[in-house]
Amino acid sequence: MNSFTSVWARLRSRGRSRYALLAGCCFFSTLLITTYALMMRAPTILQVLPEGGDSRKQVIMVFALAVLGCGVFTAYAAGLFFRQRSRETGVFLALGASRGQVQALLLPEVCVLGLTACGAGAVLGVPLAFGLWQLFRAFVVDSGEMALRFDFGALAWPLVFAAYTVLMLLWMGRRSVRRASIMEVVRQSHTAEPVRAVPRFYGWLGILLTAAGCLCGYLVPTICVRWLHWYAPAIFTAPFYLPALAGLYMMLLHTVANGWGRRAAWHRDILSVSMMRFEGRQTVRNMLVMTVLIGGACFAGFYAPMLGTGSMLSYDARPVDFAFHYRADQDMPQKDEVLALAEEYGVEVTHWAEAPMARLGVDGEHDVETEGPLGTTWEAVYSELDSSELFLSESGWNALTGGSVDVAPGQAAAVLDASGSSQGRFSPGISLVTNTVTGRCLHVSAAAPLRSDMLFRHFVLDDGDWAAMTAGLPGDWREQMVFFDAAEGGGEYAFAKALFNEIVDRSGPEVALHSGWDPVVRQRCIEEEGSYFLDRETLLANGESAIDYALRDSSEFRLFWQYMPQFRALDKADFVRTLAVFLMLFLFISTVCFAAAAVIGFVRSLTIALENRRVYGDLRRLGASADWMRRSARSQVRRVFTVPTAAGIGLMYAFYGMIMFFNDGSFTAGELAGLVSCLGLAAAVAAALWCVYRLAVRGVFRVLGL
Repeated sequence: MNSFTSVWARLRSRGRSRYALLAGCCFFSTLLITTYALMMRAPTILQVLPEGGDSRKQVIMVFALAVLGCGVFTAYAAGLFFRQRSRETGVFLALGASRGQVQALLLPEVCVLGLTACGAGAVLGVPLAFGLWQLFRAFVVDSGEMALRFDFGALAWPLVFAAYTVLMLLWMGRRSVRRASIMEVVRQSHTAEPVRAVPRFYGWLGILLTAAGCLCGYLVPTICVRWLHWYAPAIFTAPFYLPALAGLYMMLLHTVANGWGRRAAWHRDILSVSMMRFEGRQTVRNMLVMTVLIGGACFAGFYAPMLGTGSMLSYDARPVDFAFHYRADQDMPQKDEVLALAEEYGVEVTHWAEAPMARLGVDGEHDVETEGPLGTTWEAVYSELDSSELFLSESGWNALTGGSVDVAPGQAAAVLDASGSSQGRFSPGISLVTNTVTGRCLHVSAAAPLRSDMLFRHFVLDDGDWAAMTAGLPGDWREQMVFFDAAEGGGEYAFAKALFNEIVDRSGPEVALHSGWDPVVRQRCIEEEGSYFLDRETLLANGESAIDYALRDSSEFRLFWQYMPQFRALDKADFVRTLAVFLMLFLFISTVCFAAAAVIGFVRSLTIALENRRVYGDLRRLGASADWMRRSARSQVRRVFTVPTAAGIGLMYAFYGMIMFFNDGSFTAGELAGLVSCLGLAAAVAAALWCVYRLAVRGVFRVLGL
């Protein structure tokens, strides 16, 4: 006589495909989270992603989207599994088994399944992350700083996700057994999750809510910081994105229930629309996860074309080919040495200009932060000696730029970027200039601002004022700016590389400074806090990277050394290598998210086929043609892919454009060019998903015998 255990084992053997589907979804979700978490927390990545910087925030945001999507995807797979197992559960209850006996059989096996699948995903995520990174190094770009190092503390993320998965499986399994009616349990195996009647205005209302949610979610933190002087915690600002999620769900509901075609043509796809409605809630959940992942893939993928296009345009827009500046107490190559080096590499220097500069103190406001129970607040405190800036004389400006600026005595002209923006990085309206060595002060008013990307954030004084204010300054407060051009001849890169190395070799340790290092701010921080966060000792003590001449080809050095030269030939040729870690990280994220979306879409398409296989069999017996049934099946699969692809790409493209606009209230030429290049990437993503759609259609036809 068979026991309940042996019968249960036989039923489990017959339902291997259901177990495999659930295990596969748990495994894939954990694999994705493990791979992403390892990369996000890798020291190789963190050393080039500044704490609190936009790049790190973007990585975290996409990770949050991926975790949310995987959580929903796994919950969907579990719900589908327990709904399909409900028939066996009902049979056991009808045969006299108690709910406790059924739970004793069901819950341990789903617990083991969840732990095994999630454990395998966590274990295999490590070699997957390492292998993908090595492939990118082999086929995209490689450099010494890209040697990948892992922080295995990141495995806490997949462990937490595994705990969530197991607890969810136990809760859903217990709930599925404890239903009050045996007949309801049996009937559940044949009941789908249909959507109710959805008003047609859901589509456009969903679009409106999505746009409003994205706008509010992005602007609310900015409003809190600028108007309320409050760095609001994410638990307060994140909910403002929820209308976007609700709107997206409404759009997908409308797509499944009504479609976006004309009402007059509804009868053409009546079968496929009805089937989509019958499995509506399941389909919408999957489409929502796909949309989130495709959006995350695009958000990460857009980084490279935006950065690359904008940078290349900025290099081409430079008015000079070579520019470098150095502190006056450094033994730097002079004109005759540069000319001799250029001749050695067959490069003709066609123009040379140089001018002295001085670092002077300026007044302004700095933020004083206060930790409170609701987060950090800040207030602006005015100081007559707030920071320092580099100052040129009007004749020095004219020598470098070829202009004819005449600054009136008692005025200071701020140098903005080529578009006329300060980029929020300094205040052009200073009123007091101070010689920090002699203590001499000069009250100034703002002259008409000047524009130059090469001299951005400098100030220009009248010649007499500049001479008076710089009198008595030692060499470590003085600098020299050099501009020169070179005729095209083919040796520019080699010459630029040699000159760059010469400049670095002759720079002393006292100028191994971060680009944000400021002696005036340093003095204030030491007086108030006891240390300066950009000092080399402080950086190393906090586990961060400091400027190191031995790593002159690293991203850290080339992006953040205060005296990094601007050589057009060098910057253009080494752009990918300089930003390799940034580019590779976001390419990695984009690839992983895209692969996840493709797998989910493919699995959902096959699930639709499996659940509707009996319907198509009946239609075949009723005389439906194979072409008609193929068109019906293709229509369902097309909706699974088309709407998430369009929504994910379209929404993220609009969101990216919104970010670019609100950075400074306008679009620069580089940003517009970058957005155009992102369209090409969007087309590539859409084409790749179309290929996956074609594979899914073939798989559905094979399952349905079409």
